[in-house]
Amino acid sequence: MKYDLTVTLDLPHDDAVAAVRTALKDQGFGVLTEIDVRATLREKLGAEMEPYVILGACNPPLAQRALDVDRTIGLLLPCNVVVRADAGHTVVQALAPDVMTEMTGQEGLRPVAEEAGVRLRAALDALTAQVTEAG
Repeated sequence: MKYDLTVTLDLPHDDAVAAVRTALKDQGFGVLTEIDVRATLREKLGAEMEPYVILGACNPPLAQRALDVDRTIGLLLPCNVVVRADAGHTVVQALAPDVMTEMTGQEGLRPVAEEAGVRLRAALDALTAQVTEAG
């Protein structure tokens, strides 16, 4: 099962993180948390890795609709957006919202997953369009 929506950008990592925040905001998602995985692993384990940030994004109306169908769905909400460096590019990945319906079998989640998917794809499409126009 494919569980991600992914685009690759020709942007430096820090620029990509800022662009992702803007693209998410334009689609009604706020970023509630930011985890710098690279810094955390360096501090806690002395391990080194490429730049890797997890943005905890939320669209409150969509989250409420999903939670009204199934209170446990918080475990599968498509909230995490990963921005990571990879071979001179930056990869942006979001959880595919249809995973909520596929994993639970809850058909009441389908309209929420579809709308979230449209919004996340629009954000990712905006990122690739922005990079193409700038390049």
